[in-house]
Amino acid sequence: MKSTSDPVVGRSVLLPFILITSLFALWGFANAVTDPMVQAFKKVLELSNSQAAWVQMAFYGGYFCMALPAALFVRKFSYKTGVLIGLALYAGGALLFYPAATSEQFWFFCLGLYILTFGLAFLETTANPYILAMGSPETATRRLNLAQAFNPLGLILGLLVAQQFVLKKLQSDNIEDYASLAEAKKALIRTSDLMVIRDPYVMLGLVVLGIFVLILINKMPQAKDKNGMPSLSNTIGALLSRRKYNLGVLAQVLYVGAQIMCWTYIYQYAEAIGISSDIAANYQFAAFLLFLVGRAVGTYMLRLINSGKLLLLFAIAGGICTVLTMVLSGVSGLYALVAISFFMSVMFPTIYGIALEGLSEEESKIGAAGLVMAIVGGALMPKFQGMLIDLGGAGVSDITILGMAEVNFSFILPLLCFVGIALYGSITQRK
Repeated sequence: MKSTSDPVVGRSVLLPFILITSLFALWGFANAVTDPMVQAFKKVLELSNSQAAWVQMAFYGGYFCMALPAALFVRKFSYKTGVLIGLALYAGGALLFYPAATSEQFWFFCLGLYILTFGLAFLETTANPYILAMGSPETATRRLNLAQAFNPLGLILGLLVAQQFVLKKLQSDNIEDYASLAEAKKALIRTSDLMVIRDPYVMLGLVVLGIFVLILINKMPQAKDKNGMPSLSNTIGALLSRRKYNLGVLAQVLYVGAQIMCWTYIYQYAEAIGISSDIAANYQFAAFLLFLVGRAVGTYMLRLINSGKLLLLFAIAGGICTVLTMVLSGVSGLYALVAISFFMSVMFPTIYGIALEGLSEEESKIGAAGLVMAIVGGALMPKFQGMLIDLGGAGVSDITILGMAEVNFSFILPLLCFVGIALYGSITQRK
């Protein structure tokens, strides 16, 4: 792959790059603090694995529903306005956890997450194409990988908050035979635990409001198309005619589904081998560290090899780790599950960059919406995996399938996702 002398980030756009890059950490935090909530709500509200997966359905379903409206809004107005709308919705959804905890209704918490991710859809739809546009097209994928490198920092911080301020304080997860307690005793514990879940989100909402003010008072440069805006139908038609883009959306669905399954069900995998949720969070923390390291390694490797080839190699390696997760038992399988994160690290921005490569600015704005809508994979696939785990009952290893505990077998879904991503990498490396 030919190297380029163009800077990844020019000095003239350094401050806007830093401000927009900070948003990547923001939605990383939201992702990480929410993943353990599947297990937390399962314990506190005595839900099945499939029922608890509604947390991810609400979280990632919000992306799907709001991505295209967000893109149309940003297309008509400014990037800055889109960011401010996103931050307002983000804060509003997080603050809804206060009345949700008071009501003790699971659907109310899911509503808060749904609205919160309306905001994240605005932020991601705005930030990703904006980063791509901040310099030479030849360095666009590297620039997006650099910005995305701050996403794992948000993930790590979010997980630390979830571990230290939620999982360790949940009485329902630290009491044996919680389900057999008297209803009055369980009601007291449930009320206390829901307050524990509430507090990080309320604090997050207040922090996001502070960032809203910071963005509001800063002047952000705006890239405008001075030659006029093409019609929406023409833009969509141009996108639909591009095979690389269409396959990229599908690859992104598979990637996000695999990522959320591998991160969410670390807790269920650990539960199957007798590890508590707060200890399991240490393994997710290790996964996030590997994700951060993998992003740095992958960004460097993009200087040396074709992005499609890098995607192919990492998808094959991720698939191998997934097979080991399925066939190994005990902590060795958990190590393999953690290792998958290293190879997932470059997938989102690399697929994103490949899919939008060669598009005009207006096509990129609408194209970005399709790629953000692809995050719906994170809503649907964890639900399907939860249903697989529930085949034998509410436990995680009630039955064996093909000689594997049901939780181990359920990782066939991420494996199939990596196969699809590898095919996309193989196709696009031949450009």
